[in-house]
Parts: sequence; structure tokens; C-alpha cells
Amino acid sequence: MNYLKLLILLLSSFIASMIQSSWGDVDVQSIKLPTQNGQWVVADLFKPYSATSADPAPAIIVIPGFQRSKETLSNISIELSRRGIVVIAIDPYAQGGSSSSMSRRAATKEGYGMFAIVDYIYNTSVLNYIDKDKIGATGHSAGGLAAIRGAQYFGDQAIKTSTASKLHSVFVSGMIRMGFKRKDIEKIRSNVGISYALYDEGAWQNELGHGDMSIAPEILRVINHQNKEIEPIDSVHIGEYYGHLADRSLSIVYNEKLLHPFQPYSIDALTNQINFFLKSFEMHDTLPANDQVWFWKEFMTLITLISSFLLIIPVAQYLLRLPYFSTLVNPIPKEIPKPKGRGNYIFWSMIIFSSIMAFISYIPLSELSKTLFAEASGRNQTWFFPQRMNNAVMLWAIFNGLLGLLLFFGSYLLFDKTSKGFPSSWGLSITKGELFKTFYLGLIIFVFYFGLINLIYYLFHVDYRFIFIAVRTFRPETLLLLPIYLPLFFIFFFSNSIRVNSALRLKGFGEIKSVLFSSLATASGLMIILLIQYTTFFFTGTVFWKAGWLYVNLLFGIVPIMLVLPIFQRSFFNMTGRVYLGPITMSLIFITILLSNTVCYFPL
Repeated sequence: MNYLKLLILLLSSFIASMIQSSWGDVDVQSIKLPTQNGQWVVADLFKPYSATSADPAPAIIVIPGFQRSKETLSNISIELSRRGIVVIAIDPYAQGGSSSSMSRRAATKEGYGMFAIVDYIYNTSVLNYIDKDKIGATGHSAGGLAAIRGAQYFGDQAIKTSTASKLHSVFVSGMIRMGFKRKDIEKIRSNVGISYALYDEGAWQNELGHGDMSIAPEILRVINHQNKEIEPIDSVHIGEYYGHLADRSLSIVYNEKLLHPFQPYSIDALTNQINFFLKSFEMHDTLPANDQVWFWKEFMTLITLISSFLLIIPVAQYLLRLPYFSTLVNPIPKEIPKPKGRGNYIFWSMIIFSSIMAFISYIPLSELSKTLFAEASGRNQTWFFPQRMNNAVMLWAIFNGLLGLLLFFGSYLLFDKTSKGFPSSWGLSITKGELFKTFYLGLIIFVFYFGLINLIYYLFHVDYRFIFIAVRTFRPETLLLLPIYLPLFFIFFFSNSIRVNSALRLKGFGEIKSVLFSSLATASGLMIILLIQYTTFFFTGTVFWKAGWLYVNLLFGIVPIMLVLPIFQRSFFNMTGRVYLGPITMSLIFITILLSNTVCYFPL
């Protein structure tokens, strides 16, 4: 069975790789390009074999948004390359494998690295299979800002030199609140496509405070600038082209009925984007825009993600059978009796209280992180907790981890001290030698897990991911962050292990029921935040938390971790009879996943 899991992982990775490469018609490889100020950009190059020096193809630079890597938008990279377009999907500065930037406004001033890529295409003979007169850029959210800034940057160059802009066409997705002032729009000398989700959570920041693009001043400025031959308009026909290809004034606006984070994963939104570039580059003899296969690759990498987690437990079981680690196997302590009377009242009060505290503490601590970690929050290079978004999660984890420990031991000392059997059921007793072995074992499992994904990436150039959740390879420098973040995050993981395996492991409750209840109890506070945010948005059109809406969006990736964590905590507890192996192993794995999937301002 365990070999079957590994086989499924390998097979699904292979299929995902084949879909990504259009079954061998597209060569996909990683590239690393030095840029300005000692910086560099890591990117995935999608080169159709039909693109040659004799028949050069258009090229499009794909720019993910804030908190995203090049793999995040592999869907549009796949679909464009299937149609004969060369794609360079970049890791934005300070994200993925790319370096930090000397600029605090990397999206605006450098296009997250896209400006340098465009210049490289023009200045090198290596990419002679690219038609330099047909270079495009596309991005979502902050990546969309980078795209429109690119149109302005190269448009300004074109004005000063009386030449055509190096950027033929740009497509901006999920961003209009920046880069759409009149002084900026006047610089554009490129075809422009815009896609904005009607139900975008950040629409309250737009000039009219909503997501309707038909009358948005930002959009009207673009259309009126692009289409100077007609009288200025006061409303836009969604999905209708304005302007002309001949002078690169073509423009179109889409307004899909989607939420901001889901816009890049919509077949309709991708169809609109593909159609824009096919029209802009005058590519007629190719696949229809709605003929898409990217979701099959997403499904395959979902299977790899699940399979990789399913392999963790059998690997641990195998290692625990080795003589060196077999001493860590202890009888499973007896379950704690179900609370009765006053104990039952205390039990449910603690559950509800901890969930409420997890809920109410997240946003304030997120805001506090901006003050405590000012360098990272200000997008400055630093070794002092350089991960802006994870700093917020870390503060939440510390607070709720310590609170959990206080509630657990405090309730015992105050109310349950007469119950002599409880401490023996907690699985806390351990020698120094056993603790060392436990850490060593957790480290081996960690190395195996990430060693396997590095092997998968080397063989197939894919990682484990599904929409917002991703396990990816990481820069070696990321390991330098583990001693910084891990001890503080460990407080939460250890506290959660005690809670799952002691407080919530009740006699007669049933193993499955107990684990499911633990999962809901662990994630409930954060789930309440999402519920309030989107219920408010549904009824009012405006999110409940405005200033902190990006921190709320971050929970789409955090909540699944909270839901599955208790499953591993209980599994490791059942293997060893102790509460330590779970938090040691899963904190190493999950924190590394968090560290490798976020903005990080490493010093150059």
C-alpha cells in the first residue's frame, strides 16, 4: 500500500509534467537572470518547439501577485504556450527563487523584475526565437500592477525616443487602484486588456468603492486615452474592443463575477485573457481560447500533494521499527474520562473560549506585526524576521499557543487536581535521550519529505500544489530562517499536540470523532474570520476587515493546515505514546512550507 502511494505520487507528477509541456510540444525549464543592483530573477521558460529563429513567436512575461510564485500562474503559462507563444513566468522580487530588491516599490519601479526581462530579450541574441516586436506582459493583483507599470515605463521610453514601446500588449488582472492615475495612463503606448472581478474584496479601495467596471473612472481614463479618435465616453461596454491594433491603442475590459483570489483559476477569465493576446498578436490559426487543459495539471498536483502527506506516517512507522528508534515506542496512555457535571461545563467553556480568542486575536496581532517588525512591513531587506505576512501568523501562533497551555494546565490545577489519573494520560514523560532521538527522527522525516519534492521537481519540473496550497522547493537561505521562526511557532504546535492528545482524547468518544472534533476546534477561530468576512461581503458588497483584508485572504492557505494538523498529531501520538514527535515533525514541515511560500526580504 505504501509503495502504491509513492507510485501514485510519481505517476501523477509525470502526468502533470506532460500536461505542463503540452505532451512534449513545449520545452519547460528554469532560468536565472542577473538584473540590476546585484539582483536576480528566477523564471520558468515555456518554449514551444514551433518557435524558431526562422519563425519567431510572440512572448509574454507572466507575473504572479503578492505572496505568489511562478508556479501559481502555471495555468496561463500552459495555455499560452499551447498556442505557440513563448512564456517567461517569473518569481517576483522577494518571492520564490528571485532575490529581494533594493527598491521598496519593486512592482512599480521594476515590474517585480519584468522590466529587466524585457530589456534582456531585446539585448540578447540567445532568444532569437522570440519576435521582439510582439512582447507582452500579464499579471494578477500586484502582478497586474507590475504589468500596467511596464506599459507606462516602456511607453515613457518610447515617447522620449520616438520609437515603438518594447511592450506590445499588456493584460492587467485584479488591479486598478494603483497605476491608473491620468498622469500614468498618458504614458501608455501598448494595447491594454483589463480584467477585474466584480466581487473583488479589495474593490472598496477603488474610486467608486465597488467592482463595477462599466463606470469606473480608472477604466474610463484608460479607454479614453487609448481611443482618442472618438468623443470621451462615460461608460464602458464590458467585453467590447476599443481602439486599433495598427497604433497599439486596442483596449478591452472584462468584469467577471468572481472573487479576487479565485480570478486566476477561472476558465472564463483565462478565456478572456487568451483571446486578448491572440487578437493583439494576430494569431488566428490556433486553438480556441476556451480549449483549456490546465485544470488537469492542477488536479494531478493535488494528487501529488495528498500523496506526499500520506507518505509521512508510513515513513515514520518504518523508522520507528529500526532498533535505534524503537525505544521511542511506548504504550498509548489511557484515555481521559468524559467530563461530567461541572467538568463538562468547564470543558466546553474552554473550547469556546479558545476559539473566540483565536478569532479575535488574529487581526489585532496582524496589525501589531507591522509595528514590531517594521523593516519587513516596510519592504526593507532584513534578517530580523524578514517575512512580512508570516510575522503576523507567528504572533497569532505564539499568543494562542501560550493561551492553550495556560488553559490546559490551569484548568487542571484549579479544577481537576483531584483526578489522579490525568497526568499519566498526557504522554508528557520523556528522558533527555528520548527527546534527542525524537528530534532526530522528526528531522529525518523532514529531510525525506523535502528531499522527495526536490527529486520530483528535478525529474518532472512540478511541485505539490492546489490553488492556494503549495509545497515547493526553496532557496537554501530559507533554512537560515528556521532557527528564527521555528522555536516560536513550535509553541503553538506543542500546545496543539497536548490539546489534541490529552484534553480532547476522551474515553468513549471514538478515534475518528475525536480527531475530527480536534480539527474543527483547531481551525474554528480562523474559520469564523472567513465566515464573517465573506458573509458581510455577500450582504453589503464590502468586506468586514478592510485594512487587514490581505491577512484574511492569507487564511485560505492557513486554515487547511489547521484542519489537517490534528490528524498528524494524533497519528504520531498513537505511534509513540508521547506528545512530542507530532509537533517536532509537523512544525518542521509546515513552517518550511510557510517560509517558502511567502514574501521574504532576504538581504542581498
